[in-house]
Amino acid sequence: MPVSGRGGYGRERKLGPLALTVLLHILVIGLLLLQKGAPVPRKIEESLTTVFMPEAKEDKGDKAKAKTEQKEKKRESASAASEPKPTPTPPVEQPKTPPPPIPIGPSWLNMSRAEFAASDISKMARAQRNTGDSGDTGDSSSTYGPGEGPGGVRLYNADWYRKPTDAEIGGYMTASMPRRGWGLIACQTIERYHVDNCQTLGESPLGSGFGRAVREAAWQFLVMPPRINGKPQVGAWVRIRIDYGVTEGGPDKPG
Repeated sequence: MPVSGRGGYGRERKLGPLALTVLLHILVIGLLLLQKGAPVPRKIEESLTTVFMPEAKEDKGDKAKAKTEQKEKKRESASAASEPKPTPTPPVEQPKTPPPPIPIGPSWLNMSRAEFAASDISKMARAQRNTGDSGDTGDSSSTYGPGEGPGGVRLYNADWYRKPTDAEIGGYMTASMPRRGWGLIACQTIERYHVDNCQTLGESPLGSGFGRAVREAAWQFLVMPPRINGKPQVGAWVRIRIDYGVTEGGPDKPG
């Protein structure tokens, strides 16, 4: 009994793994059969379908609105172009402040009728001329020797081409000036019997202003230019003396 018992147990131990191996083979064969018998699904070719949709019709209201906007833009651009551009205002120059006027005394001289008549230079007689160097050649007489005039020039006595009027002489006298006196100036003769570059040589009374008055009035004087050998010497210098308050028969003007 003990021998037979060990033999049966050994057979059971050998049959277990064998049965497991057979079972695995059966499962593998079954799986292969299932895979072979299953139908292979066909791949369905899908085609693209193109659907043409009708074009959407534009709304008439949108077109009209767009046209209206375009017209408004054109009007705005036309009005902007027609509007005149503002002209820039030029800078305004500030006026210069003039210097304050220099106070001066009255430019007239109150005179009585007798004094005014006595100062009328148109009624004054001619003084005797110094004819020492005039001779028969027609030369003008020289009052001062060479070098006695401005800059050392020679001075000649002037002859009036036209005597100045009382208004021309009296317009440069002031109320502070004395009633009587004289002014002596030296001037250079220029074209048309006028004189220029006048300078004061003397006056009496000293500081009376008669020299200044004669010099300022000299632009109105018309004198004959000196003559040398009978020919007028335009550009030569002459002396002019004006006496104020001298009665008829006094010295001539110019002196």
